[in-house]
Amino acid sequence: MTSFLARIAGTSTGRPARTAGARPASGWAFTGMAVTSFGGLSLAALNTPGIMAGASASAGLAMVGSVIAFAFPLAIWLRYSQEISDSGGLFSFVEAAVGRPVALVQAGLWIVSYLLYLLYTTDQIVYDTLPAVLPGERSCQPLLEIAIPVAMAAVMIAGRRIALLVIGVMAIGQIAIAVVLGAVTLTHVTTPAASFGTSAPAGSLAIATGQTALLFICGGLPLFLGGELARPARTIRRGLILTYLVTAAVIAAVAVPLAADPAIADAPIPGMSIADRYAGHGFAVVVGVGVAVSIAGVMLVEYFALSRLLTAVTSWPSRPVIIAIGAVVVAAAPLTLINPERIYNDLLTPSLVALWLSQLIVFAVYPRFASRQRGRPLQAWVLAVAATALAVYGLWTAIQQAGSGS
Repeated sequence: MTSFLARIAGTSTGRPARTAGARPASGWAFTGMAVTSFGGLSLAALNTPGIMAGASASAGLAMVGSVIAFAFPLAIWLRYSQEISDSGGLFSFVEAAVGRPVALVQAGLWIVSYLLYLLYTTDQIVYDTLPAVLPGERSCQPLLEIAIPVAMAAVMIAGRRIALLVIGVMAIGQIAIAVVLGAVTLTHVTTPAASFGTSAPAGSLAIATGQTALLFICGGLPLFLGGELARPARTIRRGLILTYLVTAAVIAAVAVPLAADPAIADAPIPGMSIADRYAGHGFAVVVGVGVAVSIAGVMLVEYFALSRLLTAVTSWPSRPVIIAIGAVVVAAAPLTLINPERIYNDLLTPSLVALWLSQLIVFAVYPRFASRQRGRPLQAWVLAVAATALAVYGLWTAIQQAGSGS
């Protein structure tokens, strides 16, 4: 399998939060959700080293370029959230820009994308990631295939406080592991200064830069918590910027040095391989399990965001929506046992295509939103063109990979 890799304040102009009677979520809860959404440990230890290996001579420059490239979508999310902060997230952004009909199309694509993601990503964890960490896990695969969706549904049904607590613990755990892994990598693997130059072929460098930038896209999931924050605009701005920079630093510390070593970059879990070599098998297992938990954490945040979006779009009470999503995910789990790899591969492409189409809409309509807010038109168009180009590249990549069978 090929891995891929989120209450209205008094002055907000967004739709009233559906959880208005609940206590506002804290800034720490939002930051924890943002950390988990970006999935820093899984990106650093699993996804990024292999992507950068194609341009290993310029891995450092590719990392810098990817951070700059994704800054455009991030800036658009933040500009929207200054005025719109509610449970509709991206849907509410599009609605404010061009109206409800187009927003419903965007929401529909987003829902399809992330619902499919919830259905197939357990396969990645159980059949792709964990066997590289715990070979004996193979005998428990059918049980885990059912247990993971059940556990996620149980956490969400237990209520927002429990869900945010679990997400926060996941965030703290993966940051701690990532920091230690980064220290190990930087201590034992030398990163040539030339990796921040243009030694790699231009095509390879561009691909490594673009594909690494695409990995940050789940960082928008916490936006769906906006309707439950006391001071959404400030909390979202600070939380997303801080988390993005920390995630980028963690990835750079781990992945850039590893990209230069083909034996490690091509390993099932590169971060686990480097940990095993220099810090012992015990810590390597911790890294591998941490990567699996990091992937599961993104799934949990997606479940959370999906429940908020469906509530905002339909006006249904949140608890029945949460239960309904859980029922779908748990009921589908036994079906994936029939042919996990084929189901994963069959669902991956439509999920990614729907994801990038939904984001493309958000970025493309931003100039209209900016004009309604009397923003600077040139600045809005620059952001929109750059972010839309990244979304088009993500869409093209998803379609191309499907056509090549990779």
